[in-house]
Amino acid sequence: MAAEKPVSAPIRFQFQQIRMGVPWRIEFYADSEQIAIDAQKAAFARVKKLDLILSDYDPDSELNRLCSQAIAGQAVSISEDLFKVLQASQQISHKTGGAFDVTVGHLTDLWRRAYRKQSLPVAEALRAALEKTDYRLYELNEAEWTVTFLKNDLQLDLGGIAKGYAADEAMSVLKTHGIKSALIDASGDIVVSNAPPEKEAWIIAIAPLRKSDNDPEVYLKLVNCSVATSGDASRYVEIDGVRYSHIVNPVTGLGLTTPSSVTIIAQTGITADALASAISVMGPKTGFCVLKKEHAEAYVVIGGKEKPEVFQTEGFPEY
Repeated sequence: MAAEKPVSAPIRFQFQQIRMGVPWRIEFYADSEQIAIDAQKAAFARVKKLDLILSDYDPDSELNRLCSQAIAGQAVSISEDLFKVLQASQQISHKTGGAFDVTVGHLTDLWRRAYRKQSLPVAEALRAALEKTDYRLYELNEAEWTVTFLKNDLQLDLGGIAKGYAADEAMSVLKTHGIKSALIDASGDIVVSNAPPEKEAWIIAIAPLRKSDNDPEVYLKLVNCSVATSGDASRYVEIDGVRYSHIVNPVTGLGLTTPSSVTIIAQTGITADALASAISVMGPKTGFCVLKKEHAEAYVVIGGKEKPEVFQTEGFPEY
């Protein structure tokens, strides 16, 4: 009787592309190079398609066409992907009391100009933008896959949730190609499936609060979940001696003034991505109450003049 041919171990592959304006890295194990090539092509193609739908930078994206053409009170049919992201956004907005809000588009536009000019937004322009910032200003109809704006000239910004959703979708594509052990890193929004062969988990490092800090001291062991970090180590502007983060509080319209790094572990990338932004605005004391209901964990570092303060949820040490 002939001996059975030994089964070769899966091979590790890694691919990188610029997608959604940032570097993406996909790492996984496959049985052959051809399977790997086909899987990564399909995954990156899915991300590219989603960028054409969800981007607030591309004037021809479905999102921007919706914002420029929608008329208050009139339902507009939208794609399933855009509907799912808007639906998830609104759910998280309700749960966080508006700390996460995708209607901040006019505010983020003002702050992008503030960074370039090194000057605060004009008070009148800020007030006008705040009048068009409220997650309750759009309604969704799941039966018809439509969205209705309740006020004209709304500007949606999905920057706090789109990468997480795209990473989830890319992982789904890899699974359809038979990839069981994978990591997708969308510039800090990370989704992982099964652990690498003969390993306990994927090891993920949490970046330091400031770029000048030493190497990360916190490492996570993750399997079949997602992690996202929201911070302002490099994305901020100083105006009149005050440090304003790129993360904008939807209620006040101002960039956050306290340096922070918020890491969220959740079951999906879309949830981790959005909650990282929300907890940055809410702070750990209030935000951790929301996380309990979402079965999510957090590690938060708050900067200041003295030593940074560290907060973590009860279940975080398990990771």
